[in-house]
Amino acid sequence: MAEQADIGLIGLAVMGQNLALNIADHGHKIAVFNRTVETMRKFVDSDEAKGKAVVGCETLEELVASLKRPRAIVLMVKAGAPVDQQIEALKPLLDEGDIIVDGGNSHFRDTQRRDKALTDAGLHFMGTGISGGEEGARNGPSIMPGGTAEAYAKVGPIFEAISAKVDGDDCCIHIGTDGAGHFVKTTHNGIEYADMQMIAEVYTIMRNLLGMSAAEMAQAFTDWNEGDLDSYLIEITADILGQTDEETGNPMVEMILDRAGQKGTGQWTSAAALELGVPAPTIAEAVFARAISAIKDERVEAEKIIGKASPTFAGDKAAFVNDLRDALLASKICAYAQGFALMQAAKEEFGWDTDFGKVAMIWRGGCIIRARFLNRIKEAYDRDPALKNLLLDPYFRAFVEKGDAAWRRVVATAIANGLPVPALTSALSYFDAYRSGRLWADMIQAQRDYFGAHTFERTDREGWFHREWSKA
Repeated sequence: MAEQADIGLIGLAVMGQNLALNIADHGHKIAVFNRTVETMRKFVDSDEAKGKAVVGCETLEELVASLKRPRAIVLMVKAGAPVDQQIEALKPLLDEGDIIVDGGNSHFRDTQRRDKALTDAGLHFMGTGISGGEEGARNGPSIMPGGTAEAYAKVGPIFEAISAKVDGDDCCIHIGTDGAGHFVKTTHNGIEYADMQMIAEVYTIMRNLLGMSAAEMAQAFTDWNEGDLDSYLIEITADILGQTDEETGNPMVEMILDRAGQKGTGQWTSAAALELGVPAPTIAEAVFARAISAIKDERVEAEKIIGKASPTFAGDKAAFVNDLRDALLASKICAYAQGFALMQAAKEEFGWDTDFGKVAMIWRGGCIIRARFLNRIKEAYDRDPALKNLLLDPYFRAFVEKGDAAWRRVVATAIANGLPVPALTSALSYFDAYRSGRLWADMIQAQRDYFGAHTFERTDREGWFHREWSKA
């Protein structure tokens, strides 16, 4: 009898194939299955898979039979109903203690539901966030597994082996029980939305206000990537701006229609923030920015009817580029602050034991938001494990305070010139609101009490009060 495989995988689209090859490359025999058998055969017979410890299976029964006990099977299928369908097909074939891993971008509530159902059936379920796209899956992603410690003890060593490495550390840790892994992955994507939007707004200011060429912008982002803004997204932005369309000879970015897609994880992050009562306006603005980009035809028509802004800049261009750098860094810190505050609230709500310093460390490699200052986030949580907000940490507070004046100049100049900068603006407003001991909510609460008798608290004594406003 042939030696049984260490792990199984279902779903051989590009991500599934690359993950399977990565697992095989690290000394683990893997059995693979795809609903379309021909896809499985093509993969197993491909040049990349030939000679590796990859076993093709034509049925689920064959897949299950080929695995060591307790069996562990990774699902790399589309989120939603396909995951439930695959689980239902597998359940009758598995034994107590076997493990199903969902490696897709599933909603954490679905993961919690599936975890409970499979636990009741005597099985383990691991909702596992995997970040890094196709390249990460092949060469080392950031992996965020949720589930029981018992299940992680079986699958964790494989995930740690295939994950990205930074300074010798694995970009994979056990995030927590049930939906913790997928919640952290969703939050990662929300931060990613904000980071991308803020970079895009800075690019738009450079292009439309400063009149910079693609080559000039590429050089600016390249320079920034050597400093505190060092990150994957800044790096690829410089690369994008430096590339030329072979057909027209124009900068490639100018040939791309300004209509951005989205798969829903940014919306999930924003919805979770609303549900948990955590302010995450910059993430939400990034989602709305994609939504307004989607109505391209309507925007073109509106420009004809309303007219567009005509930005002009008469200042010191080089100095303003430096302002853009500082504003982007300060805004980026606020976006991360919102994401980590959201994860803290979820940890408290759902009883997870997530270590946020370690989360920052596994985001240093493989994932899309990998950045230099993630090391500093780890240090912030080392200084104060109960840190409520990154803006309260002295290191990050100093950066935001240093960039404060530049940040305001950038936002004010953009608005004065009719350039929409929703993410940069919301990050600045978040910062100003967070540091204000007294805001505008006294008026809102008075209004609520006036029309709905919702009561209010007083500044001079404890308790809840109602005023007969119309009679007074």
